[in-house]
Amino acid sequence: MSRLALRSPLTSRRSSSSFTHRMDLLLLLLVSPLLSSYFHGGSVVNGQQHTFIIRSVNLSVKPSSDVRRDTNVTLRCQAVISSTGQEVLTREYTLYKDESVVYTKKTSSSEDFVFPLPGARVSNNGRYKCKIKIKNQNMMSDSKKLKVTGLADPVLTLSKLNVQEGEEVTAWCSAPGETGSIYFHFYDNSNESHVERVNSNQAEAKFSFSSSGSHQVHCSYTVLITADSIKSKQSNMVTVTVRELNVTPDLEVSPHSKIFEGDPLTVWCTVQNSSLGPENIDLYLSQGSKLLKQGNTSVNHSMVAQAESPDGLTFECRMAMGNIMKDVTKTVPVSELFSAPTLTISPAEVFQREPMALTCRSETFAPERIRREDITYTIDPQPQQTSEVFKMRAPFIDLNYTCKAQAKGIEKHSRTLMVRPKVDVSVPKISVDGRVIVKQPFYIHCQSDVGSLPINYTLYRDYEPVHTISVQRPDQKALFSATVYQPEEIYRYMCEASNNHKTSQQSRRLGAAVIEPVTIPTLMVVPELTQLKEGDDVYLICRVNGTPPITFKWYHDDKTSPFNTSTTNRNAIDYRVPLLSSEHGGTYYCEASNHANKITKSNKVLIVVRMAQWKKAVIGGTCLMMASMLLLVACVLYFRSKRGKREAPTELSVLRALNQMTH
Repeated sequence: MSRLALRSPLTSRRSSSSFTHRMDLLLLLLVSPLLSSYFHGGSVVNGQQHTFIIRSVNLSVKPSSDVRRDTNVTLRCQAVISSTGQEVLTREYTLYKDESVVYTKKTSSSEDFVFPLPGARVSNNGRYKCKIKIKNQNMMSDSKKLKVTGLADPVLTLSKLNVQEGEEVTAWCSAPGETGSIYFHFYDNSNESHVERVNSNQAEAKFSFSSSGSHQVHCSYTVLITADSIKSKQSNMVTVTVRELNVTPDLEVSPHSKIFEGDPLTVWCTVQNSSLGPENIDLYLSQGSKLLKQGNTSVNHSMVAQAESPDGLTFECRMAMGNIMKDVTKTVPVSELFSAPTLTISPAEVFQREPMALTCRSETFAPERIRREDITYTIDPQPQQTSEVFKMRAPFIDLNYTCKAQAKGIEKHSRTLMVRPKVDVSVPKISVDGRVIVKQPFYIHCQSDVGSLPINYTLYRDYEPVHTISVQRPDQKALFSATVYQPEEIYRYMCEASNNHKTSQQSRRLGAAVIEPVTIPTLMVVPELTQLKEGDDVYLICRVNGTPPITFKWYHDDKTSPFNTSTTNRNAIDYRVPLLSSEHGGTYYCEASNHANKITKSNKVLIVVRMAQWKKAVIGGTCLMMASMLLLVACVLYFRSKRGKREAPTELSVLRALNQMTH
């Protein structure tokens, strides 16, 4: 037992040590995630027997972030990692350029990750950053910008230097040594004719020259990068000589002068000096956007002349041979036979179903060709009439009218005239806007439901005009300010509406509730104040003059809050105080108000509560009883004092006798 007792403390300490070790291990597992958020972007991972922290990742650009073309640039990604144990950590490096993955590498080495850019080009421009990942933890470096300047001069070569019109030439433009996505621009003289986008450093374009003479061809290129596009210098200039084809189009118009509307016209489009077969040539005869005829070596077109434009009629003869286009134009003047008619209305403003006249007339005509009487007119929607002036009644609704003038087969139409007949105003409605309170301004609203604007509204008082308002817009109102001093004055108002000089409409007389403000209230007490005593029922009566509903409020003494509030449709109200007691004493008053928002206060009444008769009797009886008892006590005390004086000598004699006997 003693040996066991001696070993027991040691066993206990070992057990305690093992428990402590397990607790330390558990604590480390719990704290590891917290450490990962505490360190700057780092991570703590506790494997089976290994712990590590990614402390920082840095990307550097050598020799500089701003270099010239052909410089050897190195991007170095350096990670600082703290770890315990000897376990080899597998690292995954990812290099980004402008948020796109450029390269990914996995390695077990602790060496820095190096990415070379030998002979840097403009296409390498961008913002780079590096990310390292170990197991389930990762960290990203700050971004670094690389700027490479300088481009190789473009080189242009052509397949031919001497060609005919329309013959095809192939051009090659190269950007020696450049990489990336490149736009190649090809120019004929100073005009850009082709743009090609390729992912190599050379592009091809086809030229077909449509005009003879000397053509200066050159090219340039633009390297496309995410943020900017960098353009190269101009390439070498190559001269191409183009010989003109000995073929031209010809255009003839007959007659070519003194042409009036309605005259016949003939137009010829032909090819001159053509040594080529007709199957190689296409001719197009057109007038503006209208294609009149199409053929090979000769086309013609007959038509009636129309004065469509003050500048005359313009014709075009166009020759097409492959990609070669040649054209010739001619303009011939055409005089109007008569002018386009104008359509007018009289009177300018017309009301529904009122008489109106529409006049259709051509102001000018060619007297050498026609007389004014030769021009006939019709109107739509009434085509049966053929005079200049069309008399009718205005329609009920908006209606579009057009007229047509006609002579020698030529027709001309006027512009559309919309007739919008005005609508007579309806009987107006008269009302008040808001409340009407005696001796306070209010608004009178006058409105007609139907009628064309503008409408003039006039307010009358006892048939005398007070004021006129002209309503010009649909959202405008005719509001008149007025004041009444007696409720019956409200019926003196009416309004008139008019939107023409012929008739007007008058409303009925205005009718509305008129609110009279409340007068000063009169406060009465029943029964009379001199008769009030404890236990009585008291009635407080508050009376006013004014328009109901009226709100009455009762106040006691100097309290700011009413002890009772009532709203009634009567002009007086009473409040009952049951079983009057001393606490009900004090001053009382009432307040009155109505929709005129004027508060008036009554006179104050002082209520004095007198004692009840039975209390007076009890107090009197009690006082009489107390007086009687005091008188009785006084009498007793008096008689006792008299008796005491007679008995005092006798008591002394007895005392002396007793004293002698003892001695």
